[in-house]
Amino acid sequence: MILLASSSEEHLTRWEEAVRDLAPVFCATHLDSTRGELVRIKPQVLLLDYSLPQLDGPHGIPGLMKLSPATRVIILSPPLSDDTEWSLFRIGIRGCCRADIEPDLLTTVVEAVQQGELWIRRALSWHLLNELVAITQEKNKIKQAVSDLLANLTRREYEIATLVGNGDSNKQIARRLDITERTVKAHLTEVFRKLDIADRLKLALIVKGSLAHDSSPRPAY
Repeated sequence: MILLASSSEEHLTRWEEAVRDLAPVFCATHLDSTRGELVRIKPQVLLLDYSLPQLDGPHGIPGLMKLSPATRVIILSPPLSDDTEWSLFRIGIRGCCRADIEPDLLTTVVEAVQQGELWIRRALSWHLLNELVAITQEKNKIKQAVSDLLANLTRREYEIATLVGNGDSNKQIARRLDITERTVKAHLTEVFRKLDIADRLKLALIVKGSLAHDSSPRPAY
Protein backbone atom coordinates (compact mmCIF):
# COMPACT_ATOMS: atom_id res chain seq x y z
CA MET A 1 0.00 0.00 0.00
CA ILE A 2 1.06 3.57 -0.70
CA LEU A 3 -0.02 6.55 1.37
CA LEU A 4 -0.07 10.04 -0.13
CA ALA A 5 -0.01 12.93 2.35
CA SER A 6 -0.56 16.49 1.14
CA SER A 7 -2.99 19.35 1.67
CA SER A 8 -2.78 20.10 -2.06
CA GLU A 9 -5.42 18.40 -4.21
CA GLU A 10 -3.26 19.12 -7.25
CA HIS A 11 -0.31 17.25 -5.75
CA LEU A 12 -2.45 14.33 -4.65
CA THR A 13 -3.94 13.99 -8.12
CA ARG A 14 -0.52 14.03 -9.83
CA TRP A 15 1.02 11.61 -7.36
CA GLU A 16 -1.90 9.20 -7.53
CA GLU A 17 -1.59 9.15 -11.31
CA ALA A 18 2.05 8.10 -10.87
CA VAL A 19 1.57 5.28 -8.36
CA ARG A 20 -1.93 3.89 -8.81
CA ASP A 21 -0.64 0.91 -10.81
CA LEU A 22 2.03 0.04 -8.22
CA ALA A 23 -0.12 -0.66 -5.15
CA PRO A 24 -3.42 0.30 -3.49
CA VAL A 25 -3.36 4.05 -2.81
CA PHE A 26 -4.67 5.94 0.22
CA CYS A 27 -4.69 9.70 0.76
CA ALA A 28 -4.39 11.98 3.78
CA THR A 29 -4.87 15.74 3.62
CA HIS A 30 -3.56 16.87 7.01
CA LEU A 31 -1.13 15.77 9.68
CA ASP A 32 -3.62 14.06 11.98
CA SER A 33 -5.09 11.95 9.19
CA THR A 34 -1.57 11.05 8.06
CA ARG A 35 -0.80 9.78 11.54
CA GLY A 36 -4.03 7.82 11.66
CA GLU A 37 -3.48 6.17 8.28
CA LEU A 38 0.10 5.24 9.13
CA VAL A 39 -1.12 3.39 12.19
CA ARG A 40 -4.12 1.86 10.43
CA ILE A 41 -2.71 0.60 7.14
CA LYS A 42 1.08 0.47 7.75
CA PRO A 43 1.88 1.41 4.13
CA GLN A 44 4.99 0.21 2.37
CA VAL A 45 5.65 3.72 1.06
CA LEU A 46 4.64 7.19 2.26
CA LEU A 47 4.80 10.09 -0.19
CA LEU A 48 4.98 13.03 2.19
CA ASP A 49 4.53 16.67 1.24
CA TYR A 50 7.25 18.63 3.03
CA SER A 51 4.84 21.58 3.11
CA LEU A 52 2.11 19.65 4.95
CA PRO A 53 0.76 22.07 7.59
CA GLN A 54 2.13 21.52 11.12
CA LEU A 55 4.63 18.90 9.92
CA ASP A 56 7.58 20.99 11.13
CA GLY A 57 10.01 19.54 8.61
CA PRO A 58 12.96 17.51 9.94
CA HIS A 59 11.66 17.87 13.50
CA GLY A 60 8.25 16.33 12.81
CA ILE A 61 9.12 13.60 10.34
CA PRO A 62 10.79 11.22 12.87
CA GLY A 63 7.56 11.18 14.88
CA LEU A 64 5.65 10.00 11.83
CA MET A 65 8.25 7.36 11.06
CA LYS A 66 7.94 5.89 14.54
CA LEU A 67 4.24 5.22 13.92
CA SER A 68 5.13 2.76 11.15
CA PRO A 69 8.87 1.97 11.23
CA ALA A 70 8.78 -0.30 8.17
CA THR A 71 7.24 2.40 5.97
CA ARG A 72 9.66 3.91 3.45
CA VAL A 73 9.29 7.68 3.35
CA ILE A 74 9.75 9.76 0.20
CA ILE A 75 9.70 13.53 0.70
CA LEU A 76 8.21 15.71 -2.02
CA SER A 77 9.11 19.34 -1.57
CA PRO A 78 10.01 22.70 -3.03
CA PRO A 79 13.74 23.12 -3.69
CA LEU A 80 15.71 22.47 -0.49
CA SER A 81 19.28 23.31 0.43
CA ASP A 82 21.76 20.45 0.26
CA ASP A 83 22.21 20.54 4.04
CA THR A 84 18.47 20.39 4.70
CA GLU A 85 17.95 17.57 2.24
CA TRP A 86 20.86 15.59 3.66
CA SER A 87 19.47 16.05 7.18
CA LEU A 88 16.31 14.31 5.97
CA PHE A 89 18.27 11.32 4.70
CA ARG A 90 20.11 11.17 8.00
CA ILE A 91 16.83 10.73 9.90
CA GLY A 92 15.90 7.84 7.62
CA ILE A 93 13.94 8.97 4.57
CA ARG A 94 14.47 6.87 1.44
CA GLY A 95 14.02 9.50 -1.25
CA CYS A 96 13.53 13.20 -1.91
CA CYS A 97 12.30 14.97 -5.04
CA ARG A 98 10.39 18.02 -6.22
CA ALA A 99 6.70 18.14 -5.38
CA ASP A 100 5.93 18.99 -9.02
CA ILE A 101 7.85 16.00 -10.35
CA GLU A 102 6.53 14.47 -13.56
CA PRO A 103 4.33 11.42 -12.88
CA ASP A 104 6.47 9.09 -15.01
CA LEU A 105 9.60 9.99 -13.06
CA LEU A 106 7.77 9.68 -9.73
CA THR A 107 6.76 6.16 -10.75
CA THR A 108 10.44 5.34 -11.21
CA VAL A 109 11.30 6.86 -7.82
CA VAL A 110 8.66 4.85 -5.98
CA GLU A 111 9.60 1.61 -7.74
CA ALA A 112 13.25 2.13 -6.77
CA VAL A 113 12.35 2.77 -3.12
CA GLN A 114 10.00 -0.23 -3.08
CA GLN A 115 12.99 -2.34 -4.12
CA GLY A 116 15.07 -1.05 -1.22
CA GLU A 117 17.07 1.62 -3.04
CA LEU A 118 17.71 5.24 -2.08
CA TRP A 119 16.65 8.01 -4.43
CA ILE A 120 19.27 10.68 -3.81
CA ARG A 121 20.60 13.52 -5.96
CA ARG A 122 24.13 13.24 -7.27
CA ALA A 123 24.93 16.55 -5.61
CA LEU A 124 24.45 14.84 -2.24
CA SER A 125 26.73 11.91 -3.04
CA TRP A 126 29.69 13.54 -1.32
CA HIS A 127 27.63 13.78 1.89
CA LEU A 128 26.98 10.05 1.66
CA LEU A 129 30.63 9.31 0.94
CA ASN A 130 31.79 11.43 3.89
CA GLU A 131 29.32 9.65 6.15
CA LEU A 132 30.58 6.24 5.08
CA VAL A 133 34.18 7.33 5.60
CA ALA A 134 33.36 8.61 9.10
CA ILE A 135 31.59 5.35 10.00
CA THR A 136 34.55 3.32 8.73
CA GLN A 137 37.00 5.44 10.71
CA GLU A 138 34.92 5.03 13.88
CA LYS A 139 34.79 1.25 13.41
CA ASN A 140 38.54 1.19 12.94
CA LYS A 141 39.02 3.16 16.16
CA ILE A 142 36.84 0.69 18.06
CA LYS A 143 38.70 -2.22 16.48
CA GLN A 144 42.04 -0.76 17.51
CA ALA A 145 40.82 -0.02 21.04
CA VAL A 146 39.63 -3.62 21.49
CA SER A 147 42.88 -4.93 20.05
CA ASP A 148 44.91 -2.76 22.42
CA LEU A 149 42.91 -4.00 25.40
CA LEU A 150 43.37 -7.66 24.55
CA ALA A 151 47.05 -7.14 23.79
CA ASN A 152 47.56 -6.40 27.51
CA LEU A 153 46.68 -10.00 28.38
CA THR A 154 49.19 -12.79 28.79
CA ARG A 155 48.96 -15.71 26.39
CA ARG A 156 47.17 -17.83 28.98
CA GLU A 157 44.74 -15.01 29.87
CA TYR A 158 44.00 -14.43 26.19
CA GLU A 159 43.46 -18.15 25.66
CA ILE A 160 40.97 -18.29 28.53
CA ALA A 161 39.25 -15.08 27.39
CA THR A 162 38.81 -16.59 23.91
CA LEU A 163 37.23 -19.72 25.37
CA VAL A 164 34.87 -17.57 27.44
CA GLY A 165 33.97 -15.81 24.20
CA ASN A 166 33.12 -19.22 22.74
CA GLY A 167 30.72 -19.83 25.61
CA ASP A 168 32.80 -22.33 27.59
CA SER A 169 32.26 -22.66 31.35
CA ASN A 170 35.12 -22.55 33.84
CA LYS A 171 34.89 -26.32 34.17
CA GLN A 172 35.11 -26.81 30.41
CA ILE A 173 38.04 -24.39 30.16
CA ALA A 174 39.87 -26.16 32.98
CA ARG A 175 39.40 -29.54 31.30
CA ARG A 176 40.44 -28.20 27.89
CA LEU A 177 43.61 -26.54 29.21
CA ASP A 178 44.38 -29.22 31.79
CA ILE A 179 44.35 -26.77 34.70
CA THR A 180 42.18 -26.41 37.80
CA GLU A 181 38.98 -24.38 37.93
CA ARG A 182 40.61 -22.33 40.67
CA THR A 183 43.39 -21.38 38.26
CA VAL A 184 40.82 -20.44 35.61
CA LYS A 185 39.04 -18.19 38.10
CA ALA A 186 42.32 -16.57 39.09
CA HIS A 187 43.14 -15.82 35.46
CA LEU A 188 39.65 -14.44 34.82
CA THR A 189 39.93 -12.16 37.83
CA GLU A 190 43.09 -10.71 36.32
CA VAL A 191 41.47 -10.43 32.89
CA PHE A 192 38.51 -8.53 34.35
CA ARG A 193 40.91 -6.18 36.14
CA LYS A 194 42.98 -5.45 33.05
CA LEU A 195 39.95 -4.87 30.84
CA ASP A 196 38.06 -2.95 33.55
CA ILE A 197 34.96 -5.14 33.27
CA ALA A 198 32.96 -7.05 35.83
CA ASP A 199 31.43 -10.11 34.18
CA ARG A 200 31.81 -12.86 31.58
CA LEU A 201 29.17 -11.40 29.25
CA LYS A 202 31.16 -8.22 28.68
CA LEU A 203 34.30 -10.26 28.17
CA ALA A 204 32.53 -12.44 25.61
CA LEU A 205 31.28 -9.36 23.74
CA ILE A 206 34.78 -7.87 23.63
CA VAL A 207 36.32 -11.11 22.37
CA LYS A 208 33.58 -11.70 19.79
CA GLY A 209 33.88 -8.10 18.61
CA SER A 210 37.60 -8.57 18.16
CA LEU A 211 37.15 -11.76 16.16
CA ALA A 212 34.36 -10.25 14.06
CA HIS A 213 36.71 -7.44 13.02
CA ASP A 214 39.43 -10.01 12.24
CA SER A 215 41.61 -8.40 14.86
CA SER A 216 44.78 -10.20 15.88
CA PRO A 217 46.01 -8.80 19.18
CA ARG A 218 49.33 -10.08 20.42
CA PRO A 219 49.11 -11.06 24.07
CA ALA A 220 52.13 -10.30 26.20
CA TYR A 221 54.29 -13.14 27.48
